[in-house]
Amino acid sequence: MVKTSGKRKGYKVFGLIDYCTGRFFSQGQEGRLNSAASMAFLTRVLEQTTQSIVLIQDGAKYHTSAETQAFFARQTARLQVFQLPTYAPDYNPIEKLWKKIKQQDTHLHYFPTFEALTEKVEQALRKFASIPEEILALCSLPTELAQAA
Repeated sequence: MVKTSGKRKGYKVFGLIDYCTGRFFSQGQEGRLNSAASMAFLTRVLEQTTQSIVLIQDGAKYHTSAETQAFFARQTARLQVFQLPTYAPDYNPIEKLWKKIKQQDTHLHYFPTFEALTEKVEQALRKFASIPEEILALCSLPTELAQAA
């Protein structure tokens, strides 16, 4: 039996993995994900990198909205976007990372406050950001790419 506060609140996370190095970018937020937040996250990633990005994403509405598509059109010099097929989470390696974080850090845990939950999630995100080789292994990406990069 796991205690609960009886209140339902969500903490969602945007994430992006550099498939060559295992570098991990993330941004958490309370509530639902939306186009504006997605674009803000990608803008932050673009500001932290100098290379072009090939973005492979699922078909979430905030990824495919007209507003987001216009953002992608303005970023074609550095951002190339590919959509995964509908309902194909097995094709998205970052889903393995989300599953691992949930299993290790939040599943069947009681958090007395929403802030305790968000801190635990952020702590897990920071941990994975510091071990890119584990991200590559977890996501079944070749570690040889990280060593060569």
